[in-house]
Amino acid sequence: MSNTYTEDHLIEQPAILLFAEIGWSTVSAMEEVLGSSGTLGRETKSEVVLVRKLRAALERLNPRLPSEAINFAIDELARDRSAMSLAAANREIWDRLRDGVKVSIADRERDALTAAGRQH
Repeated sequence: MSNTYTEDHLIEQPAILLFAEIGWSTVSAMEEVLGSSGTLGRETKSEVVLVRKLRAALERLNPRLPSEAINFAIDELARDRSAMSLAAANREIWDRLRDGVKVSIADRERDALTAAGRQH
């Protein structure tokens, strides 16, 4: 007889069903293949940010941003917050997701024109 009072039975499986009902895709990482081309794109199981999916979402939401801006946003969203309280870390991530990550990138076209102007 199996024990129905397990975290898997009481929490994980109902959550998976709920996510599927609202249209989310789910994957079991119990047999996860690690590596950049693996199941979730993680190098180790301790990585909590699925960078491959985050990058795809940021590129879809910000199609005109250069890759350096996307990389900066990923670095900011995935940076270590272990010294913060859980509430503060969650609040900071929520603020970044809700309001966006402020990035500053060089205007290469303007810089190239300025550099070209200095050469004359």
